[in-house]
Amino acid sequence: MAGEKAPRAFSIEELPGHLVGEVLTSGRLAAADLARLEATCRALRPLAEFAASKLCAARTSFAAIGPAARAELLDRCGGSWKKVLRFLQSVEQSSDTVHTSSGNVATGLSFTVILTRIGQVYTCGSNTHGQLGHGDTIDRATPKMVELFEGSSQVVQVAAGASYTFAVTDDGTVHSFGSCSNFCLGHGDQHNELRPRAIQSFKRRNIHVVRVSAGDEHAVALDALGCVYTWGRGYCGALGHGDENDKTSPELISGLKGQVAVQVCARKRKTFVLTDEGSVFAFGWMGFGSLGFHDRGSSDKVMRPRVLESLRDHYVSQISTGLYHTVAVTDKGIVFGFGDNERAQLGQECIRGCLKPTEIPFQKSMEDIAIAAPSG
Repeated sequence: MAGEKAPRAFSIEELPGHLVGEVLTSGRLAAADLARLEATCRALRPLAEFAASKLCAARTSFAAIGPAARAELLDRCGGSWKKVLRFLQSVEQSSDTVHTSSGNVATGLSFTVILTRIGQVYTCGSNTHGQLGHGDTIDRATPKMVELFEGSSQVVQVAAGASYTFAVTDDGTVHSFGSCSNFCLGHGDQHNELRPRAIQSFKRRNIHVVRVSAGDEHAVALDALGCVYTWGRGYCGALGHGDENDKTSPELISGLKGQVAVQVCARKRKTFVLTDEGSVFAFGWMGFGSLGFHDRGSSDKVMRPRVLESLRDHYVSQISTGLYHTVAVTDKGIVFGFGDNERAQLGQECIRGCLKPTEIPFQKSMEDIAIAAPSG
């Protein structure tokens, strides 16, 4: 109305502390949001840290790992609750599985694994090696529930290799079943498992696993502290231990010491690891340029984790690798591809392949395309 004064602009510091705290701990902010808020107003740093600690405490995945592990994770994150929150959010947003309205889905060679939102696991398809987890080798034409998980800890992630399956429960246990011809089940032997069996190597060392990725001949796991473990066939250095030796049970990758990993991804003789700083580490077979290193030299193998320098200027939030090509997504929604492009799988028309990450062009803005690019 005429004569009324315009609202007075005010600084956020003028708001009552408890009110700011309520807003910051509402659960709608990411770690990056808190960091940006702190950057605009240094006086809010204590409140931002307090809010991050509350948001961490409210997450089921954080509460599940126990007091000692929580303290160790905070220490690995440099004492910053915002970094702990970023780690937790990044792990939750990264997965090899396909998200659907009913749950998650993972696919192997001629079989499918379905995880419902209430933690039930259903499988169907080929069952030659017991990869469906029903205690037999009978194929299933329709999804059948894996009964062993009923009444136990809730399954929170599933992954499928060529002929084997993983299921991770909320208590950090990894169950594996199916073919063990490549030691991928992680039990220290080469025996197939017709029913889910917990990997005792993790349980004996009190390691709480939060994610696992199933490659063609090897596997990789991420624990609740951001440490990475590999096992299976060591061809071309795919396990990241500096040699090509096979590992029959999970072994910590010492070459990633000091890094806090948030996503792991394995496929044909190669492995990728994303860190909480948005860096990409890769190792294994360099064939077709699918590791992203253009300086191939005299060897087509990377035996230990090596950072992908060509993506240093970007915060990579998600990565997925196929047989001969790889795609990475940044927090800005930029998509990079590298490796084989014979069938234009990298979105490039005139080249056979990309030895280093090359941006995939889009006609629309990334906001209009359904590609997940979690904030840092």
